[in-house]
Amino acid sequence: MHATFRQLQLFLAVADHLSITAAARACHVTQPTVSMQLRELSEAVGLPLYEQVGKRLFLTAAGEALVDTARAMVDEWAAFGQRIDAMKGLTRGRLRVAVVSTAKYFVPRLLGSFCASHPDIDVALEILNRDGVVARLRENRDDLYIMSMPPEHIDVERHAFLANPLVVIAPERHRLAGRAAIRLDELAEERFILRERGSGTRLACTAHFAEQGFDPRVRLELGSNEAIKQAVAGGLGLAVISRHALAAHLADDQLAILDVVGFPIVSNWWTLYPRGKRLSPVTRVFLEHIEQTASGVREAGH
Repeated sequence: MHATFRQLQLFLAVADHLSITAAARACHVTQPTVSMQLRELSEAVGLPLYEQVGKRLFLTAAGEALVDTARAMVDEWAAFGQRIDAMKGLTRGRLRVAVVSTAKYFVPRLLGSFCASHPDIDVALEILNRDGVVARLRENRDDLYIMSMPPEHIDVERHAFLANPLVVIAPERHRLAGRAAIRLDELAEERFILRERGSGTRLACTAHFAEQGFDPRVRLELGSNEAIKQAVAGGLGLAVISRHALAAHLADDQLAILDVVGFPIVSNWWTLYPRGKRLSPVTRVFLEHIEQTASGVREAGH
């Protein structure tokens, strides 16, 4: 079986985009070039790698199997190139990071200082909900993952690097704003606006409420911290949210943090990757950068 490295790269682009046109655009080649290369690759494999149904493209079983092999080969070659650069005393290459949506409030600062120190490293950042990040982690799509609630069903290496306190927020003129030591049962009649089920914030919040025997009256479930803040400011209810998602000056968002007993919920931000994964030199350099700079992220943001 003969296949070129370029054919594998083009095939992975098609698998990622499920579109010949989008793959051609991403790889800076023409659409006929992609089609021709994939036709030759399919002939080498001896089975169709994809099929077109209407306007949609689907990978066949052979295509799905090739994705895993091709990705491993491309990743291994990229890692080899980085190791050679490291031997030459160079730090360059590509870093792929997938993070949950709440991490967008501080990860860009980490990446900004990292890129300033290592201008020859290209960064691809994926910001998704927790389920999306877990899916990419399961498929080993990236170099590193950042989330607040690591999955229990995937064998991973994980390292806590930053506190992620979860606080109760209310409109700035709420009747309990400014009160100290508010009991949780005093919020029994309040309506709550919570993150969507499956998010790290929601999982931590649900576990804490269950431990306290508290059953919140949920009015809305939203998948965006910004939408939650606007809903709370508009008087639709209280919310539990990461302190990282709040502005340095709460008055800017017309919000107040309530001093509720048992809050903030203590959690952490974690870097993680599949156990046994051989980290590239660039990933190791970024992990060192996180360890060195994460302590200053909190102070810089708030």
